[in-house]
Amino acid sequence: MSADSPSGPAICVQVNGRVEQTCARTLQDWVQALDLPAQALATAVNGEFVARTARAGCVLAEGDQIFTFQAIQGG
Repeated sequence: MSADSPSGPAICVQVNGRVEQTCARTLQDWVQALDLPAQALATAVNGEFVARTARAGCVLAEGDQIFTFQAIQGG
């Protein structure tokens, strides 16, 4: 997300080890800004897995570490 988004001031987070600025307030907002299907991405914040259904309640804060990886289909 760009730093001039109307959702609020930008914060710095680490995404897969690189620093990124975002105005997203929740993990759900951040994922939606990626413009990828939510099912294609698994997420963790500060080392804790965050299920797709819990992303809207996961509030991001300055310095959070977001990790993304391909969701694995089980069979």
